[in-house]
Amino acid sequence: MRSKLLTAGLVLALTAALGGVAAADARPGGRPKLADPHPCPGQPGFTCSTLTVPLDHTGRVPGTLDLPVATADNVTAPKGVLLFLTGGPGQGGVGTITRIATKRLPEVAKDYRFVMLDQRGTGAGALRCPGLQAQMGSSDIATPARDAVTECARILGRTAPLYSTDQSVADFDDLRQALGVPKMVVDGVSYGSFTAARYAIAHPDRVRKVVLDSVLPHHATSSASLYLTGLTAESRVLRAACAAPPACGYDPAEDLAWVVRHRSAAEGVKIFDAIVAYEFADPTYRAPAAGDVLGALHEARGGAPARFDQLVADYTTEDVAPESFSAGLHAATLCADQRFPWGSSETPMSLRQPLLSLAARTLPPSATWPYTTEVATQQGFIQSCLPWPVERVGSNPASRLPDVPVLLLNGDRDLSTPLEWARQEAAQAPKGKLVIVPGESHSIQNRERGHAGRDAVIGFLAE
Repeated sequence: MRSKLLTAGLVLALTAALGGVAAADARPGGRPKLADPHPCPGQPGFTCSTLTVPLDHTGRVPGTLDLPVATADNVTAPKGVLLFLTGGPGQGGVGTITRIATKRLPEVAKDYRFVMLDQRGTGAGALRCPGLQAQMGSSDIATPARDAVTECARILGRTAPLYSTDQSVADFDDLRQALGVPKMVVDGVSYGSFTAARYAIAHPDRVRKVVLDSVLPHHATSSASLYLTGLTAESRVLRAACAAPPACGYDPAEDLAWVVRHRSAAEGVKIFDAIVAYEFADPTYRAPAAGDVLGALHEARGGAPARFDQLVADYTTEDVAPESFSAGLHAATLCADQRFPWGSSETPMSLRQPLLSLAARTLPPSATWPYTTEVATQQGFIQSCLPWPVERVGSNPASRLPDVPVLLLNGDRDLSTPLEWARQEAAQAPKGKLVIVPGESHSIQNRERGHAGRDAVIGFLAE
C-alpha cells in the first residue's frame, strides 16, 4: 500500500540521511547492537547508526545485512521507545524521522523516543530491479510486464524469499534488543500496519501498545490479492464525495462502471491505479486544482473523455528512485507474504494460471463492481506474483492480535487501504479501538489535513 508521490522535502531529507549512513562490520556473537552512531545529516536531534542482522534469521542462508537506523536523542523519554514503521512495502524510514516526530507528532515525541529504520531491501539498501522500477514506480496496481518480473527474480536469486515480513519481524526484535528495552510501542502506517500487527502477534510480551494506521489485515487472503475490497470500496467513497455539499447531482460509481466497461481491461487497471493515486492529492475527489476526478469521470461518460484521459495519464506516470520506494522489494515481499487464487509462492508454476482462471470464472460481478473481473486479475498484485518463481512461503497467522491496547485509525475516503479492512482487523483486536477520520484518505499520521486522527493517537499513547 503505497504513499504515492513523496513530497520534495521528504525526498531531500531521505537523500541527506542516506549520505551519512556508514556500513558496519558483521555483527559479532551476543546481543545485537547499533554500530557507528553519528548525528543524522540534516536531522538535528537524531542519531543515525547501523544494525547488522542475519540475512536469513532461520540460519539456512549465511550472510548479514546492514540496516540504517535513526533514533531520537531523548534516550530517557518517560514512556520509552516508539518504533514507527513505514509502508509500501518498499519505503525507507530513516530520512522521514524528523518529519514524523517533530512536524507531524511533536506531542508524542515529548514522551516517546522515536525510532525508525530502513527495513531490509529499502532506503540505502534498496533492492534494484530496473525494469520493475520503471514500470511500477510506487504503485501497487500498475501491471508489470512478465519480463520485468522475471528479471527482478533473477537479480534477487535465492535471496528473494528473505525479504518476507517474517524476516523483517525478526529484524525489529533485533532492533529492540539493540536498544536495550524490554518492550516498545509499535506504530505502523499502511503496509507498516501489517508488519506492526505481525510483530505484536510474534512477540506479544514485547509490545506495550500498537497503532495501526490505514490498516491492512494481518491475515493474507486471495481476495486481498485480487484487491476486491479496494475495487468495490470505490463506489462508497466516490458516492460519499459526491454527496458532500454542494452535492454533485449524479452517480459517480455508475459513471465509473460505464467508463470501465467501455475501455479495455488494461485501461481499466490504469483507471483504478489513477483514482487510488488521486486520493493522495485530493481526498474530496472534487478539487479543480487536483483535476476533479468526479467531474472528469462524468464528462467522460457524457462523451467528452479528454480531461479524464489526461487525469489518468497524470496520475499513473512517475519516476521514483529505489531509495525512495523499491519496486523490487515490494514484489519480493508481497510474493512471499500474500495468498493468491492459486495458493502461495510455493504453488507450481503450471497450476497458477489455471487456478487464477477458475477463480475469475466464479467471481460474481458484484465482487468487483464498479470494476470488472478482468481488472481484478490483471492488476499489479496478481501480475507481479503470477510469474514469480516458486519459493519458500512466508507465514500467515490467522490468530487474533494480542491482549494489548490497539488503536486502529482509518480515513473514510481511503482507497489504498479501505475502511472495510480496518473494520475487519478491529474484529481481531481484543483491546482494539477503531477511530474513523471523516473526509480523510490514506496515511492519517503522515497526511491528515486536520488533527482529529492525530489527536486520537496522542490521547491513546498518553494513557
